[in-house]
Amino acid sequence: MSVKRKLINPVLAIVGVIVFGVAGYIVIERWDFFDSLYMTIITLTTVGYHEVHELSQPGRAFSMVLMLSGVGTMFYTFGVGAKVLLEGELRDLLGRKKLTKKIENLKDHYIICGYGRMGNIICREMLHNKAPFVLIEKTPGILATIDADILSLQGDATQDSILIQAGIERAKGLISVLSSDSENLYVVLSARGLNPKLKIVARASEEGAESKLIRAGADSVVSPYYIGGLRIAHSLLKPAVVDFIEFATKSGNIELQMEEIRVKESSDIIDRSLDECGIRKEMGIIIVAIKRDTGTMEFNPKSTSVIRKGDTLVAMGETKQLKALEDLVGV
Repeated sequence: MSVKRKLINPVLAIVGVIVFGVAGYIVIERWDFFDSLYMTIITLTTVGYHEVHELSQPGRAFSMVLMLSGVGTMFYTFGVGAKVLLEGELRDLLGRKKLTKKIENLKDHYIICGYGRMGNIICREMLHNKAPFVLIEKTPGILATIDADILSLQGDATQDSILIQAGIERAKGLISVLSSDSENLYVVLSARGLNPKLKIVARASEEGAESKLIRAGADSVVSPYYIGGLRIAHSLLKPAVVDFIEFATKSGNIELQMEEIRVKESSDIIDRSLDECGIRKEMGIIIVAIKRDTGTMEFNPKSTSVIRKGDTLVAMGETKQLKALEDLVGV
């Protein structure tokens, strides 16, 4: 039940008692409205002021009835109000403690700054992939609309204190998609200073902002307008290519997926070629590229390409096939 619903009955009860008292003094004592209202108020509040006028015998009897009913109503109203206030504060306090505890238990998670149109899509994709993350949004009205499954903090992501509260020292990556390039720049600077090993992805809107964000410490910068423009042009010039990329990267597609899978130290395929591992022949998986531990990228690797410790395989295949590959590389 909402706070308004809980308080409406006590408020109506007080108004009813006041109306009852004013009407009683007007009818019984023949007083004017203001004198009757004043007498009703001092009676209900038990302040102990003297009567406005000399009370008759019926007037005193009415005052006693008003005192008993009015004081009970006032106590009831104050009790309900105090209960609502304390319950709300206690709920908020317990909620904050529970949220803080959940965030403190996170490790190798992601921090998403901003819940606009892009932030909404990013959060949905994170939930779909079951990736742990914390959302930072400074607008209370927006936070009230988000999914209950999302760990969220209200605050300014450009401030170090809110990033620390989101566990940035233990985080694996940060995505900043705030509304302005200047805000994203501040977030990148703060995040890089707090966690030098953090993987940072930022959004850029204006031309020239990308180089500034890179210099500030972002690992990669995404320009939605630039990517959107290319996508629109390619949809006309290269429609088959665009259809294939959309099909391969669509979230929830069970027929075909593209994934990146890091080769662990415990994997049995280290120092073996793709042909020897049977990734292509036996599993039916296409290895689009191999990202070496040094950062270099080997596109369309040959069957004789050797897999080494720390490599990341960019693979394409069905979901169950990719899961088998993850088991093979020791994930």
